[in-house]
Amino acid sequence: MTEEKNENGVLTYTTKTVNIPEEYKPISMWGYFGYELLFSIPCVGFILLLVFAFGGTKNINLKNFARSYFCYMIIAAIIFALFFFVFGGAAVFATYANN
Repeated sequence: MTEEKNENGVLTYTTKTVNIPEEYKPISMWGYFGYELLFSIPCVGFILLLVFAFGGTKNINLKNFARSYFCYMIIAAIIFALFFFVFGGAAVFATYANN
């Protein structure tokens, strides 16, 4: 935004429009919200997540968001598996220990 004074001393502001290439267009807040809802659909969302994460879009911001969501899902699956094996193993051990 630039400011200029006219002959009466009044400031006027002008904005410059910037042409951003399509692959660098930012995603809006509602866009992130919508993509997160889309990715949370059980089978279709996971497939679309993989498509967007591994090159199904030219938008770099969407590709990076899909990759970060994919990493989040991998970490959540690992934590779930650890809890399952630790507490499941403890339950099996307790069952056999009582018999």
